[in-house]
Amino acid sequence: MAEPFNECNLGAHATPDFIHYNRLKAWKAQDSSFPFINAHDTTYNVRDNSNWEYTLKPRLRARLRNSKNIILILSENTKESRALREEIKYGIGELGLPVIVVYPDLSNSQIGNGNSPGYMAKKYWDKLPSLKKLIESVPSVHVPLSKDKITQALNDNDFTIQHKISNYCWRYHD
Repeated sequence: MAEPFNECNLGAHATPDFIHYNRLKAWKAQDSSFPFINAHDTTYNVRDNSNWEYTLKPRLRARLRNSKNIILILSENTKESRALREEIKYGIGELGLPVIVVYPDLSNSQIGNGNSPGYMAKKYWDKLPSLKKLIESVPSVHVPLSKDKITQALNDNDFTIQHKISNYCWRYHD
């Protein structure tokens, strides 16, 4: 199983998906009205070389238990690491958290047409077998990497654990 970490001092933070994640954090830093709440800031920080079973996995699960949904960045560079697989299996499979899937590499038409995912979006799901297996068990919304589209999805109560709509209600915000 490929892990998303680079062999440099920046570790995971140098990977393309983490660069997109950091963009979300930057949008929040520049605009306090941007509704992104970073669950990774709600528990203690961990190091890439921390023990998986005793430190990383329990903290990941604690973060998910405090979340109202999952924002999943799915790009051509995404790999199903142990941590991402755990986030999907526990967050979606056990907690039933709705998912906002963000596609940095896809256009609106490649993502989908409102009622069904597009071919390219489905192709990206193949990168994450755990997501492909569970995506239809929770509400999900699929958007490009756009501050406006992500804001719209985050502000939609249908995609929060507290108010979620029926499972696998594919919705794409035009």
